[in-house]
Amino acid sequence: MGRAFEYRKARKLKRWGNMSRTFTRIGKEITIAAKAGGPDPSTNPRLRALMQNAKAANMPKDTVERAIKKATDKDAGDYKEITYEGYGPHGIAIFVEAATDNNTRTVANVRSYFTKHGGSLGTQGSLTFLFDHKSVFKIKPKDGVSLEDLELELIDYGVDELEDITDDESGEEQVILYGAFEEYSNIQKYLEDNGFEIISSEFERIPNDLKEVTAEQRAAIEKLLEKIEEDEDVQNVFHNMKEED
Repeated sequence: MGRAFEYRKARKLKRWGNMSRTFTRIGKEITIAAKAGGPDPSTNPRLRALMQNAKAANMPKDTVERAIKKATDKDAGDYKEITYEGYGPHGIAIFVEAATDNNTRTVANVRSYFTKHGGSLGTQGSLTFLFDHKSVFKIKPKDGVSLEDLELELIDYGVDELEDITDDESGEEQVILYGAFEEYSNIQKYLEDNGFEIISSEFERIPNDLKEVTAEQRAAIEKLLEKIEEDEDVQNVFHNMKEED
């Protein structure tokens, strides 16, 4: 079992714990994808993948359609994807991904969260070396295709780790694929061309090394992480704090 899967399995933070936050996050991603590649999912692979994510999250169809339509609405905000990097208390590295129509507002908010909770916001790119940027796909197993055969096939498409799991909610067998960030479209194309059902796909930043902290330190760090995650412009938060066993 590899580092990427262990990290993902261990994450216990309440990221997008309620339905409305999940829908807001996916909706922004859909709007950005539709604006960049067009509103037709048949010719826009990224939009197609995000619509699968929306389905997996039980996002209503009309909410998805509104998010797509928003891409062509002249009065709608022009979202830009921005990253912020910094250190929280006790030297924990924190990588923040946001989608905002006002970077001045968002960076001011994120900086204030770091400052008020004993951390500091750094320069863009300062933490890149601490995280691997990964494409993560969750798919349904295919009859007649073993995990070993699939892994051998997908190595040529940028996949470097596979894990067979049982979904906690559905109880169904699923396979998680981890690959290089830049190979996302190649992996997606292979899966679609070969008839695999993609449940969801996303990008994650997997830390190269996890830092041990005490219970008291963890409480202070989680206060900052929760404050960042509550910001309406923030899409994802990644860190290198080792989770509790």
